[in-house]
Amino acid sequence: MTGRYCYKELLPFTAMVAIECSNVGVNVLFKKATEKGLSYYAFVAYSYLISALFLLLPLPFVFRWSRSLHLNLSLIFRIFLLGVIGVIAQLCGYKGLNYTSPTLASALSNLIPAFTFILAIIFRIEKVALRSSSTLAKILGSSISILGALIVLFYKGPITFSTPSPQLSPTHPSPVVSASQTNWVLGGSLLAIEYLLVPIWYIVQTNIMKQYPAEFIVVFLYNLSGALISAPICLLLEENLSAWKINPDITLMAVIYSGFFCTGLSSLVHTWGIHLKGPVYVSIFKPLSIVVAAVSSAVFLGEALYFGTVVGAVILSFGFYAIIWGNAKEEELREDFDMRPPTSIKTPLLLS
Repeated sequence: MTGRYCYKELLPFTAMVAIECSNVGVNVLFKKATEKGLSYYAFVAYSYLISALFLLLPLPFVFRWSRSLHLNLSLIFRIFLLGVIGVIAQLCGYKGLNYTSPTLASALSNLIPAFTFILAIIFRIEKVALRSSSTLAKILGSSISILGALIVLFYKGPITFSTPSPQLSPTHPSPVVSASQTNWVLGGSLLAIEYLLVPIWYIVQTNIMKQYPAEFIVVFLYNLSGALISAPICLLLEENLSAWKINPDITLMAVIYSGFFCTGLSSLVHTWGIHLKGPVYVSIFKPLSIVVAAVSSAVFLGEALYFGTVVGAVILSFGFYAIIWGNAKEEELREDFDMRPPTSIKTPLLLS
């Protein structure tokens, strides 16, 4: 009983918290690496390449376990499409992060459930029943999430918390403090595009997993496709070869960390968590990244935390949990319906 509890409850909880913290760590390291001169185009290409190399090592053993599954051209095309969506999302996300901060990126990541719900309605995956409390909660939560995102984007407000970084002199203010309102809005818009592409990635991935339920192989082929797609595109966009140079400092650490934890391990853990506990459980840990990002950005980057970001993040979290509550309510009703015994038809003993 103890072992089952650890596998079903304790291990997923620990894994999700660790992954959310590691994803924030990638954003913080990315900011430090770009300050050292590394191009964000190179960062994206290197991340996919390193992730594919890491996943390549245990791949022969995984293939032995999944011999009964067969890949076809349709599946390969859809996995390649995953790579295209992933590369575009990464380019938008890291460019937006370059203009803003890890705190803003973590706050806007709570838009993912709202965008997922809207896309599910568009693709007729989700049925809208306006008299249902769960549907109303998800509609209200989506609206509140979008309102919170608009507040974060268009209103900075006064600085609520700031820790001076020892590596930045007073004549060189932090990137977020010196960034104009235009760059802040542009960066936030690019982050919003990334979090719109993530639900599309989820929809395509779900379709693939129904036909080919081998998480490790799918994640490896996705990263391999991402490496093959991002390398020529990023080389064309970043012609300065010196920006591709990796020095044995924070730059090398950021690239290896991103390749291993963000594009590789994070995809595997989230896929495993969805299969074990469901997408609702995985999504619950998203607001945790806001707190981690705010503290990490202030301590390690010396970035300021704005009042508008705090207010918008709180509103986003309310909208996020409204959507999560709606999903949980629907799952509860669905489970009750499935467990209900079939209605028995009673016939009279004597028919007159």
